[in-house]
Amino acid sequence: QVTGYLDDCTCDVETIDAFNNYKLFPRLNELLESDYFRYYKVNLQKPCPFWDDSSHCGMRDCAVQPCPSDEVPDGIRSGSYKYSEEANNLAEECEEAKRLGAVDDSLSKETREAVLQWAQHDDSSDSFCEADDIHSPDAEYVDLLLNPERYTGYKGPDAWKIWNSIYEENCFKPQNVKRPLASGRGDDGGQTFYKWLKGVCVEKRAFYRLISGLHASINIHLSARYLLQDTWSEKKWGPNVTEFQQRFDEVLTRGEGPRRLKNLYFLYLIELRALSKVLPFFERPGFQLYTGNKSQDAGMKHLLLEILHLAKSFPLHFDENSFFAGNKKEAAKLKEEFRLHFKNISRIMDCVGCFKCRLWGKLQTQGLGTALKILFSENLIEKIPESGPSYGFQLTRQEIVALFNAFGRVSTSVKELENFRNILQNMR
Repeated sequence: QVTGYLDDCTCDVETIDAFNNYKLFPRLNELLESDYFRYYKVNLQKPCPFWDDSSHCGMRDCAVQPCPSDEVPDGIRSGSYKYSEEANNLAEECEEAKRLGAVDDSLSKETREAVLQWAQHDDSSDSFCEADDIHSPDAEYVDLLLNPERYTGYKGPDAWKIWNSIYEENCFKPQNVKRPLASGRGDDGGQTFYKWLKGVCVEKRAFYRLISGLHASINIHLSARYLLQDTWSEKKWGPNVTEFQQRFDEVLTRGEGPRRLKNLYFLYLIELRALSKVLPFFERPGFQLYTGNKSQDAGMKHLLLEILHLAKSFPLHFDENSFFAGNKKEAAKLKEEFRLHFKNISRIMDCVGCFKCRLWGKLQTQGLGTALKILFSENLIEKIPESGPSYGFQLTRQEIVALFNAFGRVSTSVKELENFRNILQNMR
């Protein structure tokens, strides 16, 4: 049922399916299995900043297994994850420095200043996310391949509260406009809601669609990797068609499911566009995916650039020039609102009671936040010098890992949709 053109875009579903499923998805998967991209540092102990919440999911599938530090490659642990040539020359010297601020006295004055400037850039105001303090004693490395995103049993009022808070308080929506399928509110089939959505500016509409697309993507992962069998001898995960239909079938969701899936494709286009725009940052000879394994790092950089060139070659990119294009003063105000709303959503992820869901929620919001940061930094990216530090535009290792893994999740969702389509056709 989800076919044809997407609203606010010149692109159609079929073009994305063919491009993603047969060209991009296999290469992206290979990249995400590499050491550089599989280790993500996260603080899962941060308290919920919005409500008093001690209701943590007690089910074993909610747990996250952090990495013993000796399993994380030295190059990633050493903290030298700024990949300019200067930083890599410093890698050995910095080994002892516990964090960027506590720079070793043996470093030259210029080097110390450069390192501190990196730190300042990482904290700069162009961020769309409330990033974890990765130097906190509570922050731990997690192997994403050993903690896959899948159904954990976390649902009901706690999960509903998270999404409700995101939609009701952070999507520019007035209180009197009710969301479609909101329970017990005399739903009008979403007519009032979609009338409101059509009437708002393209940026606010896009914001809602990105969040809805993220929600749809997460629901596809849960339906595609559902716990089908749980016995003492084995656990079996696989696609649960009933679960998928309850969330996306046109009849069961009164027309809402196909809209959610179209929003997933919209999210795909936005993140794909960011990848195509950030190519100059990664193309510089001084940039390395530094893990300490030289030949593997070189091979992964080659694959990374292949993926970015492929992203650039996509024929029907989203045109983000329509964003914030009006009156300069109004546009700046709207952009700031957009950034603060998104930052708030990244903070809500600390309220998720299931640690595995929290891990993937934090990673995917940081990834989308990084994509937005890239789209709004186009002028800075174009000015990046070929060698030396790119002070105007900088990405931390955390942002890089989140950006590609978040896009990997959306890419996986598009691929899983094809699987569900095939299963449903065979059932008819």
